[in-house]
Amino acid sequence: MLIFPFCAGKKYFFVRFPFVVGLCMTCLLLASCGLFSNTYKVAKGTAIVTYKTAKVATGLTVGTAKVAYKIGKYTFEVVMAPLDWPMTHDIESIDGMSPKEAIARGRVKSSPYVVKGKRYVPMSVDEAQFYAETGTASWYGRETLRQDGGNMTANGEVFDPRKPTAAHKYLPLPIHVRVSNLENGRSMIVRVNDRGPFVEDRIIDLSSGAARELGFYQQGLARVKIETVQLD
Repeated sequence: MLIFPFCAGKKYFFVRFPFVVGLCMTCLLLASCGLFSNTYKVAKGTAIVTYKTAKVATGLTVGTAKVAYKIGKYTFEVVMAPLDWPMTHDIESIDGMSPKEAIARGRVKSSPYVVKGKRYVPMSVDEAQFYAETGTASWYGRETLRQDGGNMTANGEVFDPRKPTAAHKYLPLPIHVRVSNLENGRSMIVRVNDRGPFVEDRIIDLSSGAARELGFYQQGLARVKIETVQLD
């Protein structure tokens, strides 16, 4: 069973729905409560997605909440990881707190964080709106498949290396970017939900699944262009 917020008048209650009701009913119910108010046009009007459903997921029960949405041909799933799962990277602190405390308090999006004694200051949502950069991409994630349970991204989501996700040192979390492989012309949209890569001269760490789709899984590195996906 899943538990979702239900509104009546100005008060919110929680009611149970059988899983088979599905995401469509969930979205309609959340919309009626005013938890999100806009839909966003993606890729010049070719896809319309209720993007704020991804934000709703972060407020639901850790380890059980799942929201799926599409941008073009890509399906994104948001699942919050149990707080006792290890993180994909050794982040020492976020916004002056332990990483798990910052995640639990929702203090991650653009908060400064520390890795191996170095402090990183992410850009704001407004600064990221027109972000574009060219540089070297790498990929990560295969090693997490050998571990029991699972791994948590820097914003508290379940990390699945097969999904279209990525890590970035300075973009707010989460955000979507289009990654274009300049060596073979392939491109795709990924959800940035993690921090990294903490290696000099690399601008983005893609999941191993994304690296396969972009055609550089075998060589490990590729020259790419990154552009923020506008959700108007």
